Formats: sequence, structure tokens, C-alpha cells
Amino acid sequence: MIGNEVVRFLIAGGSATAINWLTRIPLSLVLPFEAALLTAYGLGMAASFWLYRAFVFRVASRGSLRGQVGLFLAVNAVGAGVVLAVSTAMLDGLTILLPELRLPVAQALAHGLGIAVGAVANYLGHRLLTFASGSRPAPGSLPSEPMLAVASPAAGGAPEQQGVRRALR
Repeated sequence: MIGNEVVRFLIAGGSATAINWLTRIPLSLVLPFEAALLTAYGLGMAASFWLYRAFVFRVASRGSLRGQVGLFLAVNAVGAGVVLAVSTAMLDGLTILLPELRLPVAQALAHGLGIAVGAVANYLGHRLLTFASGSRPAPGSLPSEPMLAVASPAAGGAPEQQGVRRALR
């Protein structure tokens, strides 16, 4: 059921978001805001892959790990762009509109909003692409259903072997 999946996504995503948001704070002490933001995003992303695969999209955990990692990285590259764009725009806006606001507070607020907007994009991307429950074979994988090749009489096969290739179901 989608409702339960959304709740599990929010719990798992909330945990990964906490890792992302909380690690950005000390990283900002030694890195520029944008670099700290993207580094923290990577740490949260690693946690979220494991949590989403094991806890949220459980049916999809039987899919190809290699295929899921590739799609996960692509979806999160888009998500990172969303988080970076929203966070930096929000930070610029906060520093202009509220110049008395301390920079670490403005960064924390901007980063939080960026994560929230990015979460919507990530959920849709992971639900529709990374962990889709449809029967889409992973790139380079074998078909999920075995195929039976049957010889034709022209190739010297016995009459009971006549026919065409068909899928066993």
C-alpha cells in the first residue's frame, strides 16, 4: 500500500536527512557552505540508499543492486542540484531580508528548506525509477523468465521441437 510506503519513506528519509543536516553543521566550520552542503548530502545519500532499499521499497530490494545504485545516483544528482539551488537561493534571500540573522542560523534554515524541497523530488524519482516494483530488467542482466529455443524442421529438428522461441511462464 502506498500510504504505508510514504510513512516508511518519511521515517527513513527523516533519518537520512538528520544525518545530512547535522553533519553539514560541523563541515561548515572547515568548508565553504556549498562544499559542506554537498559533502553532507553524500553522507545522507549513502544512509538513505540502505534505508530505502531495506525498509521502504522492500519488494524492489530483490532487484539488481548495480542497476539500483546507478539509478539512485542519477536521482540523487538531480536531488542534490535541487537542494543546492534552493539552499543557496534561500541563504541569499535570508541574508538580504534579515541582515541581523546570524550566518549559521541562516545556513541551517536555508539547508533545511533545501532538503525539504529535494525530498519531494527524491521520493518521486526513487518511487518511479530506482526502486520501481515493475518487472524492468536491470541493464546487462538476464531476462527474468527463461527462454526455450525450439528447433525448426528446416534446421533438422524433430517435429516435436518445431516452433518458435517462446517464454516459459
